[in-house]
Amino acid sequence: WHLGEKQHWRKHALWEDTTRTTLIFSTPKTRASSSPAPRDCPRVVSLIDLYPTISDLCGIKTPENLDGQSIAPLLKDPTQTWDRPALMTFGEGNHALRTEHWRFIRYKDGGEELYDHRIDPNEWNNLAKQNHEATLSSMRTKLAEMLK
Repeated sequence: WHLGEKQHWRKHALWEDTTRTTLIFSTPKTRASSSPAPRDCPRVVSLIDLYPTISDLCGIKTPENLDGQSIAPLLKDPTQTWDRPALMTFGEGNHALRTEHWRFIRYKDGGEELYDHRIDPNEWNNLAKQNHEATLSSMRTKLAEMLK
């Protein structure tokens, strides 16, 4: 919830504070017998991944046309590589992609924002107009693929 940051006073936006949420899974199959303590997973996932994950954990075949992807492998090993970005949409034509290190926002009017979460977790410095063309190109391609 934004309380004045970026001159914004509500939840509806594509920045980190408004799109981040807690996700907790605890199942007998996902808890390691040698390590019963809960483990954090630093990977970025999406709530759209819930249905395929629950289906996977229950052994139920999921339809192939789902946008989400099971995160069950991360429940078994939270440190493994996960290259799938999370996609967020607010209003028509406004989208954000969040990877482990980057947030890319593209607005309907063509405006773009790019934030490096390794050095700017609060998203104060928009890098879209700076020398980050390779990252922007990659994020634009990923966004186009996910919106198909």
